[in-house]
Amino acid sequence: MTEENPWKTLSTEMKYDNPWIQVNESKVINPAGNDGIYGVVHFKNRAMAIVPLDDDNNTWIVGQFRYTTNTYEWEVIEGGVPEGEDLLIGAKRELEEEAGLIASDWKMIIDGCQLSNSVSDEIGYAFVARGLTVVDANPEETEQLQIRKLPFDELVEMVMRGEIKDLLSVAAVLKVKLLLEKKLI
Repeated sequence: MTEENPWKTLSTEMKYDNPWIQVNESKVINPAGNDGIYGVVHFKNRAMAIVPLDDDNNTWIVGQFRYTTNTYEWEVIEGGVPEGEDLLIGAKRELEEEAGLIASDWKMIIDGCQLSNSVSDEIGYAFVARGLTVVDANPEETEQLQIRKLPFDELVEMVMRGEIKDLLSVAAVLKVKLLLEKKLI
């Protein structure tokens, strides 16, 4: 086995484009040497998750109806950060918009995880935010959010019971748990 790319791209055609995603279809020669096609969803924003923690290790999550899955979901604070925008600036904006929180202390805990690398190039990042001040939330028009404050350990239990399904939320929560246990945050 080799780490070299076994795929050969013959051509690529954009099939769909909107302000958030672009879908491309490539004609390829696959690793077995056969003709094929491969579709890729390109994300124009980087996925951002924020786990806010107060001095008592309480956190905030948001609930919202997710159009793509046709389900109501609880997640950590999340949003999109456009290419070219500083990740920390985007994280600060999302925390204030969605949860009505401003933080003075930030630590990146996930630096570029691949969220669904078989069909998309979406990359996710996560921060833990401390030194919190409560302000008014100002969600986007596409967001109808319910904000919930709870002990961080209760959020971990929600993850373990499978009540939190968003992959970036799960990864961020479990990473924060490990960092807290090791006293690294």
